[in-house]
Amino acid sequence: MRDHHSHREHSEGRDGFEKRPGPGRERGGRGPRVFAPGDLKLLLLALIAEQPCHGYDLIRQIESMFDGAYSPSPGVIYPTLTFLEESEMILGDADGGKKRYSITDAGRLSLGEQAIALDGVRMRIEVSKRSLRGQDRPAEIHEAVHNLRHALQMHHGRWSPEEILRVRDLLNNTAKAIVDGPVVKPVQEQAE
Repeated sequence: MRDHHSHREHSEGRDGFEKRPGPGRERGGRGPRVFAPGDLKLLLLALIAEQPCHGYDLIRQIESMFDGAYSPSPGVIYPTLTFLEESEMILGDADGGKKRYSITDAGRLSLGEQAIALDGVRMRIEVSKRSLRGQDRPAEIHEAVHNLRHALQMHHGRWSPEEILRVRDLLNNTAKAIVDGPVVKPVQEQAE
């Protein structure tokens, strides 16, 4: 039997490393809540209205809105896109194996009716962006984490038991090396 309580205590953060709840963190240790209920649906609808795009493009656009301080996970974006599609607000057309989403007339009508709410979403993004900046990473580190996420997504479905252990060890060793900090050479070696 699986212990659901312990899973909540040690959930993964958005960069895939284990996070523990700390001050100001939401239940489950996932960090501060970025979107209020309904905000993401409205934001995705607005972004798709501006230009039809794929789910991955939407993730990157939202990440850009937060200056890289926050990136929504595919596990949040794609179910929301499915909901909008089932609600007939957007249409997903297969484009090279990936869905390209465009807004429907019903979606445009809904977006028009929620213009004030959308302004509120954009204002909350600005506020959240400022509060997340304290947790910001240098651009080079942010890009490296993005590359890691992308590599893991590209690997989807090809996980042999040996590969799982290899990647797990690589990630855990990298996390430990980051936490341990730079290796400082003894004074004698530095002089040589």
